[in-house]
Amino acid sequence: MPRLRRPRSPVHLLRQVAAAALVCLALVLALRPPPSAAVGPGESTVPVVVAAADLPAGTVLTAGDLTAAELPTGLLPSGVTADAAGLTGQLLAAPVRAGEPVTDVRLVGPGLWSAIPDGQVAAPVRLADLAVATLLRAGDRVDVLATGAPDAAAAPAVEVVASGALVLTAPAPESSSTDSPAGGGLLVLAVSPDTAAGLAAAAATATLTVTLGRP
Repeated sequence: MPRLRRPRSPVHLLRQVAAAALVCLALVLALRPPPSAAVGPGESTVPVVVAAADLPAGTVLTAGDLTAAELPTGLLPSGVTADAAGLTGQLLAAPVRAGEPVTDVRLVGPGLWSAIPDGQVAAPVRLADLAVATLLRAGDRVDVLATGAPDAAAAPAVEVVASGALVLTAPAPESSSTDSPAGGGLLVLAVSPDTAAGLAAAAATATLTVTLGRP
């Protein structure tokens, strides 16, 4: 004799329907494109160039690094541009997050120099250890140490030639070629004119390195 199948409970059927609905909802949310920046009623937007991905300091911008986005005019920082071609080939002085507008102060150029504190100058400093240079980022504060050559009777002399210097540019971690504008352990620091002169003199006779302090 065939066994009779018990009818399914209405509660069990309801649970199956609810589970299927949740699966469909999750699929719709997963496939939905990411929302753009919120725009209030009547608020206008403008196209601006933003980073297509997270970009480290020292990146030489290419067309693939940049994309366009429509952003509300009330949320735009100063120095934005809609000209991606004008940014191509320029050097990032500071890291940029994906979706962040690429402004003039993020680039090595006049916009960056305008951020130098009053009474200071931009001084290039080439470190002996490339690995130390790639640990730094724009905005860090460093002390520059000069190590002189030892003589027969004494240990090498170490002198602090710059204290609390602001890092304006630093090589990207993957930079290793001295032919690269960001490579070769080259930093650009904001220092006083007297300190810049001391750094230049020390570079001619000593090995330079840095210690990292609070930004």
